[in-house]
Amino acid sequence: MIRLYITRHGETLWNTEMRMQGRKDSPLTERGIQQANLLKKRLENIDFSVMYCSPLGRAVKTAKILGDSRNIPIIKDDRLMEIDLGKWEGFNQKEIAEKNAEQLHNFWTNPRVYKPDHGEKFEQVRARIIPLIKEIINKYEDKNVLFVTHTVALKTIMSYFEKRSLEEFWNAPHIHQASLSEVEIQNGQANILLYGDSSHLGEVEKIRTI
Repeated sequence: MIRLYITRHGETLWNTEMRMQGRKDSPLTERGIQQANLLKKRLENIDFSVMYCSPLGRAVKTAKILGDSRNIPIIKDDRLMEIDLGKWEGFNQKEIAEKNAEQLHNFWTNPRVYKPDHGEKFEQVRARIIPLIKEIINKYEDKNVLFVTHTVALKTIMSYFEKRSLEEFWNAPHIHQASLSEVEIQNGQANILLYGDSSHLGEVEKIRTI
């Protein structure tokens, strides 16, 4: 049996400014660092064989906090990057809505018909992430593996295990920063133990952007 522990990076400056990040980056805030440390404490008694991490700075910083003082190999993999938001990156949702309200609405409510402006479709995110997940399941039998990634990437992984359709992609739970999802796989069968759990974060969980 393999167990996958999957988290989102801590809060960033652009999260607090309600900006869409995608492949662009901004630093963790003090609260984001606190979130990562609270998750670190929650995970301290779990023996991880490896940590897979998006190469984007906010994920790498979170991963380094989680692995601090522990000898956990960190593997950066481009397939765990956030959805490419193209020309939206760096703009807040009000600014995006002024230019393309229809596609912003589709992004949040109807991902199947969402047409990115020089970015990725949701189907493309799935096409790069799910093969990685399958590789890891085959490679790390009877191990614990930790992932540090982003909202759309994480929802993509979980929707695969749930067999959730793209129309249901944004159904609850919301993925707060440094929340924890946990999936165990045995004999090809996945059992979701946690999904977006943020009980370890107390009052530091509340920003809702990607």
